[in-house]
Amino acid sequence: MRIRDDFWSYYIGLVRDAVVPYQWEALNDRVESAEPSGAVRNFRIAAGLEQGDFYGMVFQDSDLAKWLEAVSYLLEADANPQLEETADGLIDIIAQAQQDDGYLNTYFTVKEPDGRWTNLTECHELYCAGHMIEAGVAYYRATGKRKLLDVVCKFADYIGTVFGNEPGQLPGYDGHQEIELALVKLYEVTGNERYLRLSKYFLDQRGQKPNFFEAELQKRGGKTHWPGSGKHVDLAYHQAHLPVREQETAAGHAVRLLYMLTGMADVAALTGDESMLAACRKLWDNIAGKQMYITGGVGSMPQGEAFSFDYDLPNDTVYAETCASIGLVFFAQRMLRLAPESKYADVMERALYNTVVGGMARDGKHFFYVNPLEVDPKACHGSNHKYDHIKTVRQEWFGCACCPPNVARLLASLGEYIYTVQGDTVYAHLYIGGEAELQVGGSRVKLVQATDYPWDGLVRFTVHPQEGGEFSLALRLPDWCPEASLTVCGETVPLNGSTVRNGYARVQRRWQEGDVVELRLSMPVTRMYSHPLVRANAGKVALQRGPLVYCLEQADNGANLHELALPKTVELAVRREAELLGGVVTIEAAAERQDEAAWAGGLYSPQPPSATRPAALKFIPYYAWANRGEGEMTVWVREQ
Repeated sequence: MRIRDDFWSYYIGLVRDAVVPYQWEALNDRVESAEPSGAVRNFRIAAGLEQGDFYGMVFQDSDLAKWLEAVSYLLEADANPQLEETADGLIDIIAQAQQDDGYLNTYFTVKEPDGRWTNLTECHELYCAGHMIEAGVAYYRATGKRKLLDVVCKFADYIGTVFGNEPGQLPGYDGHQEIELALVKLYEVTGNERYLRLSKYFLDQRGQKPNFFEAELQKRGGKTHWPGSGKHVDLAYHQAHLPVREQETAAGHAVRLLYMLTGMADVAALTGDESMLAACRKLWDNIAGKQMYITGGVGSMPQGEAFSFDYDLPNDTVYAETCASIGLVFFAQRMLRLAPESKYADVMERALYNTVVGGMARDGKHFFYVNPLEVDPKACHGSNHKYDHIKTVRQEWFGCACCPPNVARLLASLGEYIYTVQGDTVYAHLYIGGEAELQVGGSRVKLVQATDYPWDGLVRFTVHPQEGGEFSLALRLPDWCPEASLTVCGETVPLNGSTVRNGYARVQRRWQEGDVVELRLSMPVTRMYSHPLVRANAGKVALQRGPLVYCLEQADNGANLHELALPKTVELAVRREAELLGGVVTIEAAAERQDEAAWAGGLYSPQPPSATRPAALKFIPYYAWANRGEGEMTVWVREQ
């Protein structure tokens, strides 16, 4: 898939020209104003090319692996000899850092050589292995070079000897899921069924009794990696409180759960495991129906970067880690492969256009780890430590830098999320301009998509079959769209029960060269409300247009955004502003602001505040906030 899209080409170009080069400098500790990484140096030390001590988090290797995976997707799209040479040099170092038995982890090689596999609960060994496996698979697919693929195959083969239920093996699994989905990718590229069986083993073993993590902690004599982590394992945090097939409510660390669910969906698809698929569906329904923010953010608690309880969605203390929304995109894509139902693509789109792209500034050099829906800089810079995790401006880098390279690898591989093919049907899940070469049935077809999405709802497909062939083109009808129309070569196709199934409008015909399909999606501004049990949004409204959620920012509306109230019947005017924030559609409305100057009652008064003054509101897309300096922001506004 070659993306040529006014909206997304900018961000993909940013990843290619700014993000990947900047992150390479950061990973090499050459950005003076950013927190050091140590990731490249750790591999050089492990390879014997340099002397020194390990630096960074126990999972520092994963940052470099995700960077390398992003590079792979860029090379797959466009040749870049210089970038490929840099990647080849890095792969040489990684290969030299691998131990003779296949083990590859710089923390344990350099800092704790006798500590391998002794603290799977906390130390991310299989997590780091998973990310390196993903990088090896991606680089092989992009370049055809096997060096890193051979490294990760050797590592995976070694892991397969360590874990299992045979005498002398560890009956365990990692504290941070990732290896499961990575092993499926390795199986798909090599055809080696041992990797698929190992992925299924890790999933089947999780949460069984007696619990592996508790036994492991006892075997270590209660010693923990993280100071102050205590002598008790929070099993729900690791999704190890129940076997995976018995889990029905999203709990624990959000990224871990979503990576686990991605692996579960993969394994269910490849093995026909209906009970695992049923668990995926139950947890999807709980996340999307009761624990997801309107922006596609998930994981509301800063304590443990975790899910809380149903309908607990605070806006100002929210966590909503960027990586968690990326994991939600992964999970949604896998569910679409299993069952092309529009509800999965709707959530994938929501997360992608709001939280994921909002996690990176327009310069490609500043990032959000946490994605709040309401910000007051006075609170965030004050002494109230419940806001310590909230940043009012994007950061250059992080000591735990999982999010920046994760954004890079997702955007670099965005073409993989637009279409899926099942039998003789091509499903279009995302409306992103570009060209895709697809295998449908027994022949190939090129689809050219053109659109001004997300600003306009017209999407045009031009079909170029290799030879005249019959297949179906299924186009998603988004949940935000109240009215749509469809034409094929100028003729209207009725959208009714015979053509619309599972949220997709299907056109089946014998296609000819140059056939044109046009889908028109009405894109009104919609007032969105929360379930009554979401306490944080009682009496409030949010605005959405197309896939984009909107917010108020201090730069346009002044301070004290909580004083503003949007009248229930006021006109919501749409305006295209080509010079604002790279070109956006804004929403303007007449509103009321409480007049604090007319308040004469002291801190409290028996008289309600009645004096208001007119205010003109401007809403911008949520993803674009915090690109114009520090200030207040809110998604949810009081409705008058």
